[in-house]
Amino acid sequence: MPQNPTMVEGLEHDGSRHSAGDPLPPKCAVIEVHLAELKQLFNSIDPSPFRNRDLDPKAEEFIVGWAKDIARDAPLALVVDLDRPAGLPDEAVVLRDAIHEFFHQRAEAFWQRLRDLLRVGRTSLVIGLIALAVAIALGDFLASLMKGSRFGEIVRESLTIGGWVSMWRPLEIFLYDWWPVRREARLAEKLAVMPVRIRYLDAAAPESWRGDWPAVSPEQEQKEKQRGTETLDQAS
Repeated sequence: MPQNPTMVEGLEHDGSRHSAGDPLPPKCAVIEVHLAELKQLFNSIDPSPFRNRDLDPKAEEFIVGWAKDIARDAPLALVVDLDRPAGLPDEAVVLRDAIHEFFHQRAEAFWQRLRDLLRVGRTSLVIGLIALAVAIALGDFLASLMKGSRFGEIVRESLTIGGWVSMWRPLEIFLYDWWPVRREARLAEKLAVMPVRIRYLDAAAPESWRGDWPAVSPEQEQKEKQRGTETLDQAS
């Protein structure tokens, strides 16, 4: 799991707006997202707890697309401009942990995909080399049987070409397919440790956070989950 940056206690003034969350490193490339509610950032049909909830596909595409346009060696940070006042004291922590966990899982998925791809590449390489050797040997054998025949030369050349075609898949994997997956994995790892900060625009009613995500604190969510488990045990 990625290590969490040091959090800023309470709310701070960021210009004319309140803000909370991680301090932004100097000279970092800031990805800015403007939302009416925090729950817009997450997949509305995902029933997972807050820290395991998937990002909305459009939000993920926006964040990843912005990050790809930034220099690879530049540190990243995410700033969420929120059209409401501050809610729970730890909502910036919950948001950061949820975003970090999402991209951490994405990075793990990309690394697993790369391992699987290279495994297929190695297997394909062995098969391709065997097929190439057999095709060349068979072509030479048939050509020797039909020595002096034009048809024998055609058969040998056809088998040789077929043997080289069998090498197409491993060459494609080892020359072209692996590095885009590796790049995506590294980008996801970078997004999994970036600082996350919320800037409150105070454009909504003071109690508007109660209808937003997260509507309850992680501690209260755990208590409700335990209460529900105990209820099910009593019913059974």
